[in-house]
Amino acid sequence: MSVLEDDKLQSETHRRLAKFNAIRGTEVRPGEFWDAVVITAADKQQELAYQQQIADKLTRKELPLGVRYHVFSDPPGPKIGNGGSTLYALKCLEQIYPNELENFTIILIHAGGYSQRLPNASALGKIFTALPLGDPIYQMLELKLAIYIDFPTNMNPGVLITCADDIELYSSGDSEVKFDRSGITALAHPSTLAIGTTHGVFVLEQSDSLEDQETEYRPCKAYLHKPTVQKMLEAGAVQRKKPCKLGDNELYTEIVYTDSLFYMDHTTVNLLLRFFNELGSLCCEIDAYGDFLQALGPNATIEYTENIANVTKTDSQLIDVRKKIYYLLHGTSFNVIALNNSKFYHIGTTHEYLYHFTSDTKLQAELGLQRNVFSIFSDRDRNTNAKACVIHSVLDSKTTILPHSVIEYSSLGPDVSVGEYCIISSSRINIQSHIPAKTFVSSLSLMIDRQLMYATIIFGIDDELKKNVTSLSELHLLQIFGKSFLDCLNLWGLNVSQALFSGDQKSLSLWKARIFPGCSTLQESVKLASEMLNAQLSNSFLKFGHLKMLSIEEMLSYKDVKEMLRFRQHLYEEIMTQR
Repeated sequence: MSVLEDDKLQSETHRRLAKFNAIRGTEVRPGEFWDAVVITAADKQQELAYQQQIADKLTRKELPLGVRYHVFSDPPGPKIGNGGSTLYALKCLEQIYPNELENFTIILIHAGGYSQRLPNASALGKIFTALPLGDPIYQMLELKLAIYIDFPTNMNPGVLITCADDIELYSSGDSEVKFDRSGITALAHPSTLAIGTTHGVFVLEQSDSLEDQETEYRPCKAYLHKPTVQKMLEAGAVQRKKPCKLGDNELYTEIVYTDSLFYMDHTTVNLLLRFFNELGSLCCEIDAYGDFLQALGPNATIEYTENIANVTKTDSQLIDVRKKIYYLLHGTSFNVIALNNSKFYHIGTTHEYLYHFTSDTKLQAELGLQRNVFSIFSDRDRNTNAKACVIHSVLDSKTTILPHSVIEYSSLGPDVSVGEYCIISSSRINIQSHIPAKTFVSSLSLMIDRQLMYATIIFGIDDELKKNVTSLSELHLLQIFGKSFLDCLNLWGLNVSQALFSGDQKSLSLWKARIFPGCSTLQESVKLASEMLNAQLSNSFLKFGHLKMLSIEEMLSYKDVKEMLRFRQHLYEEIMTQR
């Protein structure tokens, strides 16, 4: 991407942010913004947490007013995937707005799931991840609404489908991005072949010109879901581009166009609604991208319906439902808007989160990300902390933060030092503490048997919380703080047994390990978490006595959302008082 293209992308992004800022907290006129903003949730508890946060945002005038905001949780029972969530959310909207739905422009944001790769977003949701941007600060919800601010006025009635943990930045040049064609229209971004193997890839008609316009509307022949490089080549998805000239030589590069969000007109929405109503219920995981888009285009074939390589959990109903969707959608018009001057960012893991917020100078310039946002922190050595990030927090002037760490929604005392590449979230640390490099700390408020309790999650940012083993004899394969899980259990005085894990005993993981003590105060939970860390660092032994031990999975089921938001409000008031 050239300097000129970078400048255009940055200026258009800043224009969109300014346009959104202008309508935050104001009543929007019909046609000026989305008719409905819909967020999906994994279960009823997550739905209530999302609704509470949206209500608080509206009270604080952080979102446009006069808009229909909805949160729909998946029905109880088996997981239904984001494709199933799409169908269920559309049905809920049809029931609420039976006579108006066909005239609505709707954004549907998939935010279900518990963010096991970025656990500071687990309790209150990925879509409510705080960003070092804005006053009042932006969360992912505001950013997505800002980046898509031009879409509602350039879109026929229909539904735009996107996810909660990605950011698409683009320059559209002289033409607006318009979703005004029948069927399904997807955005596409030029990417390397390596990136294509982990995303959806579009097979487009080959362009006659090697000189691309910033925005191109192109018919799509097929959609490939996480294909191999060989599959991309065989399908004709790889395109040859001429990026620059070096001396007398013209340089060419191979790219593919990868997916981000897509739009469905109401004719397509009605097709899916009729299908879902006839189906009655869904007992398998359907992917809105892999199962809807793979049915489209003249080159699409039914073979993908039996490919379960990218499916986390198979079900006897899955292949049958996929085939029905294929026959339902095959033949639907399928267009792609190729955004040749665009960037796609994913913020769904601890490493992505730390990199983008502390080290990614490109994204920082494009969005105007800051180092210290809505916080009290009079750091004396600005060079030392130039690559640390503090969001909505109160830090003593003697607190030490090393580069590449993020502190959010926390209060840290004078005797606290934080090493490099750490994440500290929703914690109050007033005791003398040194948080070593690459440590994750996050505190949760819990309601257990009508009693308010607290627990603090602590582990290494390189630890794999999702990694599963199938038996106790395989626990040596798990690591925490980069060390043997079994060795840490021994140091903490915890016995190896099935009772050590919560939930389904068929798969055992750090996510399900009951290793975090529940405490009566936030300070005590942070103190014990610090002692756990020190015990494994110094090979000293620790006893938890009769404290209730909890897994992260259990903490999320016990979380007290109102108390967690109350803690954030206390920080807000303290910051406002000291500003």
